[in-house]
Amino acid sequence: MPTRKLAKWQILLSEFDIVYITQKVVIWQALAVHLAENLVGGAYEPLKTYFPDEEVSFVGEDITEAYDSWRMFFDGAANFRRVGIRAVLVSEMGEHYPVSTKLRFPCTNNMAEYEAYVLGLNVVVDMNIQELLVIGDLDLLVHQVQGEWVTKNSKILSYLHHVQELRKRFTKIEVRHVPKI
Repeated sequence: MPTRKLAKWQILLSEFDIVYITQKVVIWQALAVHLAENLVGGAYEPLKTYFPDEEVSFVGEDITEAYDSWRMFFDGAANFRRVGIRAVLVSEMGEHYPVSTKLRFPCTNNMAEYEAYVLGLNVVVDMNIQELLVIGDLDLLVHQVQGEWVTKNSKILSYLHHVQELRKRFTKIEVRHVPKI
């Protein structure tokens, strides 16, 4: 349903039998091409696609630095229509293992970030990885997980307790904050 300017244009153009149709987001086409290039048959294999702009998302953070353990990047986003979460695991060899999903319940952006963090940690635990560097863009989550900040929000508190239980399964886990651009 068009709103504001689009509705006004639709009314003005209706006398000329011109129909305005909003375009779908182009991202879906890019996603379809990406999935077509990286078919998965049988066992899951790491992506072979080169992401030319991956450094752009990490201004001020040297992601080319060699790490001796696995890395996990996570992000969550919520708006009035849907909630999406994702995590990308990066092996010591630089192989990328992405995982993402949509949440079918209403939640805040902070809850979506925690859901993404838990999603990634669950995958890492299933893969029996013992050492992990976690990188996220929500300063609040990083400080709460590290015990530097406290929360009084009961919904976030339950996430925090669950994350603390998952963190006990690692021999070494480090969480870093990378600011949003």
